[in-house]
Amino acid sequence: MREELELAQSSQATDGLMSIPALMRRNAERFAGKAAYREKEFGIWQCWTWSEAREEIETLALGLLTLGIKEGDFVAIIGRNRPYLYWSMVAAQMVGAVPVPVYKDSAAEEMAYVLAHCGARFVIAEDQEQVDKVIDVQDQLPNFEHMVYLDPRGLRKYDHTALHQFQKLQTEGRAQRLAHEAELEARTGRLTYDSTCVMLYTSGTTGKPKGVVLSNRNVIQTSKNSVDFDSLRADENILAYLPMAWVGDFIFSVGQAMWCGFCVNCPESEDTMVTDLREIGPTYFFAPPAVFESQLTNVMIRMEDAGRFKQWLFRKYMAHAKKVGGKILDGHSVGPLDRLNYALGNLFIYGPLKDTLGLGRVRVGYTAGEAIGPELFEFYRSLGINLKQLYGQTEATVFITLQPNGEVRADTVGVPAPEVEIKIEDSGEIFYRSPGVFVEYLNNPESTASTKDAENWVATGDAGFFEEGSGHLRIIDRIKDVGKLADGRMFAPKFVENKLKFYPDILEAVVFGNGRDRCVAFINIDLKAVGNWAERNNIAYASYQELAGHPRVLETIQGHVEEVNRSVAEDPMLSGCQIHRFLVLHKELDADDGEMTRTKKVRRVVVADKFKDLVDALYDGSKTVSTTTEVTYEDGRKGSISATLELRDVAVLPTLSQQVAAE
Repeated sequence: MREELELAQSSQATDGLMSIPALMRRNAERFAGKAAYREKEFGIWQCWTWSEAREEIETLALGLLTLGIKEGDFVAIIGRNRPYLYWSMVAAQMVGAVPVPVYKDSAAEEMAYVLAHCGARFVIAEDQEQVDKVIDVQDQLPNFEHMVYLDPRGLRKYDHTALHQFQKLQTEGRAQRLAHEAELEARTGRLTYDSTCVMLYTSGTTGKPKGVVLSNRNVIQTSKNSVDFDSLRADENILAYLPMAWVGDFIFSVGQAMWCGFCVNCPESEDTMVTDLREIGPTYFFAPPAVFESQLTNVMIRMEDAGRFKQWLFRKYMAHAKKVGGKILDGHSVGPLDRLNYALGNLFIYGPLKDTLGLGRVRVGYTAGEAIGPELFEFYRSLGINLKQLYGQTEATVFITLQPNGEVRADTVGVPAPEVEIKIEDSGEIFYRSPGVFVEYLNNPESTASTKDAENWVATGDAGFFEEGSGHLRIIDRIKDVGKLADGRMFAPKFVENKLKFYPDILEAVVFGNGRDRCVAFINIDLKAVGNWAERNNIAYASYQELAGHPRVLETIQGHVEEVNRSVAEDPMLSGCQIHRFLVLHKELDADDGEMTRTKKVRRVVVADKFKDLVDALYDGSKTVSTTTEVTYEDGRKGSISATLELRDVAVLPTLSQQVAAE
């Protein structure tokens, strides 16, 4: 069976497969009885084969035709990862429309901007919550006409003039098949490699999100190249849990899944994701650093609660894994005694731990979106998990660089992906061009022209350089964030922030220092990890704010910062980025408050402006500072919280040049 699947996916290349619907139909013919989608509902895994998925998609497409959908219409898709919503994207493509996945946790006003900007006529929403958001802002949506909803709970008494239940629309599509089948075939047949496949909005770290238009060529060619690079097969299993509006999920759960014909598994909910991950045991897995950080935090919490013998055994074998695990994974020579000890560690520690994490069957794993701390990266690889880094962005249809097996390192992002060219400008900015280069930013020719030139070279906004000898790319930071300290030394905040976030009790860090004489930092504690520590030590607390300001918590965080300073001091290029003072924020940075994007990237400018009084206090030598901050509650109401924060000084080590000068 495996040989048949591999032969099927390798034959015919892209001949005649110029669109995602074409790939779907090919899969329905070649892999008809093979699992294409699974979803856990009410604790039971439901399964659809490729032939069943084709039927679901085509009847939905026919249903959309009954509503009068036109070629070129934009269809917004809002909800969590569900087969029905993935089918909606393909169905929209079949009728010549453009799917626009939207972050499900977006506030109504954020949705209003996206839907109005693209002029969406149709919305396919998961449930009442998403329907209500659209209804709340529909007066701002002049093009909006029809909304299709998946979950009917709570919607019985709504005005259904423009509301349509998903399954009923499919039923109507089946009933009208004879009337619309020829039109559906004609529209699907008109799709070409240059037809728009999807539009995805950027995270908007520095301004309003931009609509990135990606063609079938972008998606299919990039999917094919990345599949070939890692020898992905039709018998892979992935867990689709990342936001559907993010380009990574679209490529892994739609592009690569359609090209390969592998199975996409959707968890029951965010709360059951970890359990569902263990049940599926994916062979191909992607997660941003935050997910890996959270998993490691959970591991460390459990070990703190374990008995002394288990803690000793864990520390003993993890120390050995750190020493030889990566070498064994990369196929390097390791002594027989070390290999034997590693095998014992795999029996007692690594194997059970990987199974607990749901990563026991992972053959290829990737992380991207943010730089990952080297300690975190090495932890997973030491367990024997083939975790690699990739570098990409929405405008590249994800892939710019990839790490080949045997050449995986924490401090680089690998070599150019297949068919990708990269150049470094004198300013240090990275430029690339590839088959994945986006078509345009919708309704924004100025930004399109400033991002890619006439020769299709795209400015990434990142600073980096190629290592001599290895040819691997190293990313320093966002070029807008890289600066200089007052004495001319380089300032690259992400380098330090990633080291801080390795500690389980630090959730987020923001470092300041550009143009200043020294660096300072904001810290967010991880409430789960620190709360567990507080419970074990009989420390009572009533809120995040109270725990964040506890003297023992501040002492622990100070110890972490000083450890990071010792590590940073060893880097000759970035040793000036040691942190001199810090504070623990009285609230978590939150996307609802505008401090982070929906993809959990810090909006530095917003944070610096919003907490200017705290930044100033860190630099003027104050020991405490009182502040009041506006916050947004879960129901959308606004409020404020006040706090008096303690500011702490941190030990700083002399840099290598200072040591030489002193001698």
